[in-house]
Amino acid sequence: MGIKKWVAGAAGVVASVLALSACTPPTTSSSQSAPAASSVSVMWNQPFYTVNQYSSSGNNVVTANIGYLITDTITYYGEGLKLENNKSFATYEKLSDDPLKVKVTLADTAMWSDGVPVTAADLVLYWATYSGHFNTLSDTDVKKDADTGAVTSTNKGTDVYFDQTGLPAASLIEEFPVIGDNGKSLTYTYSKPFADWEKNLMTAGLPAHVVGARALGETDATKAADAVVKAFQNKDNASLSKISNVWNKDWNFKNTPSDANLLVSCGPYMIAEAVADQYVTLKRNPNYKGDHTPAIDTVTVRFNEDPMAAVQALQNNEVQLIAPQVTEDAYQAAKALSNVTTLTGIESSYEHIDLSVASGGVFDPETYGGDAAKALKVKQAFLHTVPRQQIVDTLVKPVNPDAAVRNAFNAVPGAPNYDAVTAANGMGTTYGDVDIEKAKSLLAEAGVKNPTVRIMFAKQNVRRQGEFRLMKESAEQAGFKVVDSSSDDWSTLVFTSPDKYDAAFFAWAANSTGVTDNAPQYLSKKAGGSNNPYGFTNKQIDALYDQLQIETDTAKQDEILKQVDKLLVDNAFGLTIFQFPSLASFSNKLTGVKPITLTPTIFWNFWEWKVS
Repeated sequence: MGIKKWVAGAAGVVASVLALSACTPPTTSSSQSAPAASSVSVMWNQPFYTVNQYSSSGNNVVTANIGYLITDTITYYGEGLKLENNKSFATYEKLSDDPLKVKVTLADTAMWSDGVPVTAADLVLYWATYSGHFNTLSDTDVKKDADTGAVTSTNKGTDVYFDQTGLPAASLIEEFPVIGDNGKSLTYTYSKPFADWEKNLMTAGLPAHVVGARALGETDATKAADAVVKAFQNKDNASLSKISNVWNKDWNFKNTPSDANLLVSCGPYMIAEAVADQYVTLKRNPNYKGDHTPAIDTVTVRFNEDPMAAVQALQNNEVQLIAPQVTEDAYQAAKALSNVTTLTGIESSYEHIDLSVASGGVFDPETYGGDAAKALKVKQAFLHTVPRQQIVDTLVKPVNPDAAVRNAFNAVPGAPNYDAVTAANGMGTTYGDVDIEKAKSLLAEAGVKNPTVRIMFAKQNVRRQGEFRLMKESAEQAGFKVVDSSSDDWSTLVFTSPDKYDAAFFAWAANSTGVTDNAPQYLSKKAGGSNNPYGFTNKQIDALYDQLQIETDTAKQDEILKQVDKLLVDNAFGLTIFQFPSLASFSNKLTGVKPITLTPTIFWNFWEWKVS
């Protein structure tokens, strides 16, 4: 928990039956027979491509959703976003406050699907890879695939690089954790207090015994897991180099891998089949002994980004549950279906636009000989043209009449601190309305004429196509030349190819309520800004987030967040736009679906689903 995930945006080739059915207008009845009682199909809006949701390239909602089905967790969010302890997997306790010390104890029912118990070795692997403490190479030392973002270069000799997203909770654990209770517990000590420790417990990720077997050639499961732990304990870089290669690459697949060991899971389900860009089929894990045993034997997650195709597939009973990025057409079509329940609301996901200051483009100070003040004026000019209210009125309100512009980076509309943060940061007053004349004035002051802005977004996403059109029309009134730099691979290119765009708009999806969760978006790279590819750095913001990590007083937390938000607005980092409207539609033959706002939204209580 505690890692921001990409919201799905780009989809590849889809199953031909769905692509064809999307061409047929939906009717108001469903005539096909119901699926077998032991199976259900769900449609999601981005294809699956890796099991390793812990890597930077795997940091995506679709991987988090599949991961939630195949990986048991110590805690999860339930109804009302209450944090629940899954005691059938592990329990935890805080042993002391000074220093902050936490003990996680695995349950006897925590088991991998190949019959190997989950042990402290799996927790050590999770901590060690996320911590960054063992990397000998930096991000700039490795090569990544331009399409997928996955590491392509191989660590050699004693080179070590785990392509992790960065987790403050793990990096603050500097002493090697203590393994106890015959390998069933892990006790770790923080180097300083950490406000969100309970929402960021060290848990199980990839199976240590499989990693050890593939990297170090040890066939005995216990010895393989122990070898992984010893490699980290001894900082055996020769072994860690091999381990990091396996961790970075082996679990990246779109089609069913030939080695069944890559399908080993510790959750209620395990992957049975994967077909690139079409679907992933999951079957019940026969060795699962936990409390979240599902009633449904098989779950197939199909992929299609077109919201209308999702509605059509639901109508045709090709799928029984959909949660598309909703458009007005899809919303109206879903509501018109008979024998279908449609739930609407808002998600934790929010749309935003960010500006790159290291792209060599219009917002980069280097373009003006290092003149940061000139670049700031150009950034501010562009932000004055972003038609946030028009976007909400045109594209969001038809689905959610109560939709409003979001005016904060670090506070969610409806949260107790939202009004205070928005009042302090100035986003709503400075950029509340489009101001073309102000934009022109700022460009004139900067001495910049007709600057070109390349905007990156999800090429096939219908709603974002509409957003881009509105942005382009508005910005060009002020003299900007706006270029469509959209791509099917936007979520990768944002990180791997910052020279290809000047602004990017997409959404972040939260899977935790932690106050430190937004930090990776706005911290400088050196300070842990794993979700900040734009070259933005601000020492004050870095210092404030450092304070926030150790602050447990909620009133003081709010004060820090207000300061961070104001600095982001003053420095024209970008703008937040709106909370996502949510739509979940499902066949009335499927019961138990109760979406929550956080990722994994529709999937959170899959063990309660039943098909009549």
